Amino acid sequence: MHIINKQHVPSGSFFIAKKQPMILQAFLGTCVGVAISSEDAGMGGIIHLLLPEPVSSSAVDHPEKYASTGLPLFLEALEAAGVNLETARACIAGGALVGPIDNQDLDLDIGGRTTEIVEQILADKKIPVTKSETGGFFSCSLNLNLGNFTCSIEPAGFDKLDEKADVHQPSPAEIKKAMDQLKPIPQVALKILRIIEEGNYDIERIASEVRKDQVISAQTLKLCNSAMFARQRPIESLDHALVFLGQDQLVKLVISAAVERFFSQPAAGYSLCKGGLYYHAIGTAMISEEIARQTKACEPAVAYTAGLLHDIGKVVLDQYVASTYPLFYRQLQKETTESQLIEKQLLSVDHTEVGYVLAQNWKLPQTLAETVRHHHKPEKASLAPEVVAAVYLANLLMSRFHTGLELSRVDTGALEQRLAMVGLGFDRFHDLIDWIPSKAFHIETEGDAT
Repeated sequence: MHIINKQHVPSGSFFIAKKQPMILQAFLGTCVGVAISSEDAGMGGIIHLLLPEPVSSSAVDHPEKYASTGLPLFLEALEAAGVNLETARACIAGGALVGPIDNQDLDLDIGGRTTEIVEQILADKKIPVTKSETGGFFSCSLNLNLGNFTCSIEPAGFDKLDEKADVHQPSPAEIKKAMDQLKPIPQVALKILRIIEEGNYDIERIASEVRKDQVISAQTLKLCNSAMFARQRPIESLDHALVFLGQDQLVKLVISAAVERFFSQPAAGYSLCKGGLYYHAIGTAMISEEIARQTKACEPAVAYTAGLLHDIGKVVLDQYVASTYPLFYRQLQKETTESQLIEKQLLSVDHTEVGYVLAQNWKLPQTLAETVRHHHKPEKASLAPEVVAAVYLANLLMSRFHTGLELSRVDTGALEQRLAMVGLGFDRFHDLIDWIPSKAFHIETEGDAT
């Protein structure tokens, strides 16, 4: 038995390596992935593109996000690593209209235009495309095996599909029992959430609360030094974190650490990779915060915590999605199906309803409870609708541009109305994508035994 490492290539980046027992992998929805390899040079790589071309002057800081600027950089890097492009071969995947589909998706056609630019650049460089699966309605993973330079394109989540598995559809009593048995978010985290909601928090008061919980303290320091939040120098104590990161960042990390412990469930129904629910929560939180900061529609710290907790209902339903996975997966492949509707069909309840009950039971601040309940339809929120709308948009971006974390479909039928709730017009949707923090797409990688 030997270990084949998997290297995840996040959106807006590329990765190049020499021949070795490693699989490069990009999870693609609306994004477009390009794998290029050369057996002669013993080298290959993947680039993961978000948009067709830059939408603002800020693009110069991150040209890898765009097909028009990122793909030429990728090709230059391959040549610098010793690849003769005349011997190179390419695979293209992604650019999907990840359902449910609305006319607005067709008007934007982000994936289609990204694909066109990729194909033109490769044609100009005379690099043949040996495999291409673009467009359509489904998310996928693009995989490049650096051991033999074979390329595969697979539907996201297909590897978990076991048609022989016993399907168990839970009764309402079983779901209620699961909710009652779920341990609540730690008290220290609840206290901090309420302090944040008050809007005028004292960092020393928060640090004092955190020190009372050794597990949360340890998890916070671990997260401080993780790839998602790391700084150049190691963070060794909460006092160091306060000095080097600042109070706002420390508060976010404490809440994120508490939620990581909360999301660490043994079952894996929604998750398409290890820790999928948690990484989706972190990514949604980061994007929600950035939307709040850019639009000034709401307080960024509140938007972050709301994004972090929006899917708490999935923690309860996760085990039942695992047992109904074949049915859930097949329903999700229908281009007009929203994930909430599938939950209602198979489980008699959806994750927003379950999450709202948990939020009420745990006495979460009402803004967070409203977000949990209405983050798929923010116009229904009676309190802080701009926060709920920011989380809706962040959740949509994660579902379209970082598809490899969890089973999810987000409706875009009222996108223009929901953009207006945070002060944006439909013509600003490309800007919204451009605001996505690159750290939001980071997930940890791990080896597979074979």
